Amino acid sequence: MDIMKFITEQLNNPDTIKKLAKPIGVDAKKVQQVTQLGIPALLQALGRNTSTSSGARALAGALDQHKDDKVDNITDFLKNVDTKDGAKMLQHIFSGNNDRVQNNLARQTGMKKDQVSGVLTQLAPLLIGALGQQKKEQKLDESGISGLLNGLMGQGDSGVMGLVTNMLDKDQDGSIVDDIGGMLGNFFKK
Repeated sequence: MDIMKFITEQLNNPDTIKKLAKPIGVDAKKVQQVTQLGIPALLQALGRNTSTSSGARALAGALDQHKDDKVDNITDFLKNVDTKDGAKMLQHIFSGNNDRVQNNLARQTGMKKDQVSGVLTQLAPLLIGALGQQKKEQKLDESGISGLLNGLMGQGDSGVMGLVTNMLDKDQDGSIVDDIGGMLGNFFKK
């Protein structure tokens, strides 16, 4: 699985967006906004978590638990996604910033916090499953996982995170998690 291709395709796949929108009853365009901001925020938070040995171990363990998730068939995966597990994942990934990230995404997209949570609790298991498959296929250890996330985040203007961070990192600290609420006005609203 080419994880970069998988992620970018999901950011732009109308069918995936509709599947994410259906259980929460929200317009697909708003869900796409959450997806376009949520996946990079998740990746960046995961990357930050691997900066410590305990964080890297914890992520490696979580990826091992989800290495056989059937994320290649998005339709079936989203029909059966465990959103309770997704909520637990978000707590671990964003640690103390989970509510703040969700509130900021809600303000930016015009959605309610519980609707944003409904999207993210589906996205987190999808992303963790895809990363778990990548870990399994490439036989990655903890440092390999960190390298994978750094590669996905990209250096400079490359990669998903490079592009999104350049657009969203208002205070230029290299992190968009703290800037999601203060983004460039109505950037994603057309």
